[in-house]
Amino acid sequence: MAPTPTAKSPLTQLRDHLGWAVGASYLAAAALPAPGRWLRHPHLIGAAGLPHIAFEAPRFLLSLLLFTAGLQVPVHALRELLRRPTALLTGLVLHLVAPLLIIPGVAFALSRSPDSDGGSGMIAAMILIVAMPVAAGATVWTSKGDGDQSTTVGLVLASTIVSPLTIPVTMTALCPLLSGDYANTLAGAARTTGHAFALTGVLLPCGAGILCRLALPDRALTRLLAAAVPTAMIGSLLLTYVNASGVLGPFLTHPEPVLLVAALVVAATVCGLSFALGGITARALRLDAPEGASVTLACGMNNSSASAVLIATTLPDRPHVLLPVLAYSLLQKVAAGRVVRAGGRPGARA
Repeated sequence: MAPTPTAKSPLTQLRDHLGWAVGASYLAAAALPAPGRWLRHPHLIGAAGLPHIAFEAPRFLLSLLLFTAGLQVPVHALRELLRRPTALLTGLVLHLVAPLLIIPGVAFALSRSPDSDGGSGMIAAMILIVAMPVAAGATVWTSKGDGDQSTTVGLVLASTIVSPLTIPVTMTALCPLLSGDYANTLAGAARTTGHAFALTGVLLPCGAGILCRLALPDRALTRLLAAAVPTAMIGSLLLTYVNASGVLGPFLTHPEPVLLVAALVVAATVCGLSFALGGITARALRLDAPEGASVTLACGMNNSSASAVLIATTLPDRPHVLLPVLAYSLLQKVAAGRVVRAGGRPGARA
């Protein structure tokens, strides 16, 4: 008699259909943007007679995601990277250098466009996304296909650790490509918000998760993971909805097809060039397929949730800048799926 198939838990079903769930978040943001737009703004909380605290839902949700990502880092597996650090160092250097090679060319092409600000809005969005550390979601794609998990985890962790330095440096280096208010706003954010955001909004939550993993006994860690992982997954979908509601609702009310096409083209260009650069470098260094896939993912995948939160902080009056970020977020997932299926050689399926 054939064994009766085991019923999947709701968490497993959600994970198996996460792509559809993300799509549903975008649809909800387009159909019912008002709650998401309300959540995007800070709200004071606190009891009467006591100091009130400004609660920012996007920052809270981002911290939850990064804490859970740190909580799942297999620290013991990272020791092996010290014996063969080539892939780790290559991926980290590529992740930091790729924006400086790719963004100026895209900015030059956009400066020839009829846009009144020379595409500064699009370039500002791309700067804010490529300055972010490697997306923790890269580990998910590595586990689904051909990739070296310890290398990917190491790259996510290393890029997060150095982010308080690299985020403002990358923003400062690329700000001269912008014009008008965009240049002034991002230059100011690089001097102030960049350091504070990278430290308190990115590094500290991830570090807290890693410390909890190291400090907690196995039973307590298992219970915490059982609660944190599904909570973070739901939080990720809610953050997607909140970020998308800031742009999709107004965009559908006053559609601008040219803006949509431009956002898709710019995001696809930067995303495609980033993944291609990672794949070419992996082949040039003759890395094996799993390490090559991890290096390619590190070069092309950036924490789009963090960039969306930073955009809401630095450019709250220009929600349309989120449009290319949302496009990049979707495109990098598509590209990642092709990389892990092609063994780190994106050109193999071109």
